Amino acid sequence: MKKLIIANLKMNTKPSEFKDYAMTLATKAKLSKNSIVVCPPFTHLVAAREFLGGSKVAYGAQNISDEEKGSFTGEISASMIKDLGATYVILGHSDRRNKFKENDKLINKKIKTALANGLKVILCVGESLQVRESKQASAFVRKQIDDDLKGIYENELEGVVIAYEPIWAIGTGKNATNKDISKMVGVIRKEIETQFSAKAAQKAIVIYGGSITINNYKKIISNEDINGVLIGGASLDVENFSVIVRENY
Repeated sequence: MKKLIIANLKMNTKPSEFKDYAMTLATKAKLSKNSIVVCPPFTHLVAAREFLGGSKVAYGAQNISDEEKGSFTGEISASMIKDLGATYVILGHSDRRNKFKENDKLINKKIKTALANGLKVILCVGESLQVRESKQASAFVRKQIDDDLKGIYENELEGVVIAYEPIWAIGTGKNATNKDISKMVGVIRKEIETQFSAKAAQKAIVIYGGSITINNYKKIISNEDINGVLIGGASLDVENFSVIVRENY
């Protein structure tokens, strides 16, 4: 089964290092049957266009401004990203929610801005350990879905990938089981059905991102309830990431 495999390099590697990464991945991914996306830092997007353009590997940004243009020093707009050939953007990542205090209202605006500029959105949702232990995980994620997709038309959902990213399973030594993943994916699809339609829920692309490694990826990605994975740290080693993207699921 074809899967969507996304690499989030976060704030790692230098532009000079990314050149070799991109060239290696473009070569090794040629025979992959999966859809592959790499989201490097903003500074790498010119190199991504040069070395990934025309290859099987798509690329995107890790964030955008909620504003189109203007006096917003240090910000990067959706149209700037699009002009560099990027087709995806990660929004709502736990790093942005936690460290930079981005709330669902802001994320919702960013989603609308991205879609208006022709970018596909990788929307991250997920609960903390505290929320999970309070037995509020499902309600928490449902509210994130509702708030983040507020005002989005059903036909626009084709441009949204939902990544379930359990914060409690990232860098904590704790692992989400396939049962945990399937249960939350079911919650996400049910909420999409409630807010949009059964057809939208069925067509929705829902992936998983939570401490995926070269050692556990087969077990996770073989889960038929998910359409792919969002990989952080394990994607930094291009050789390991290439093994993952070439897997015939």
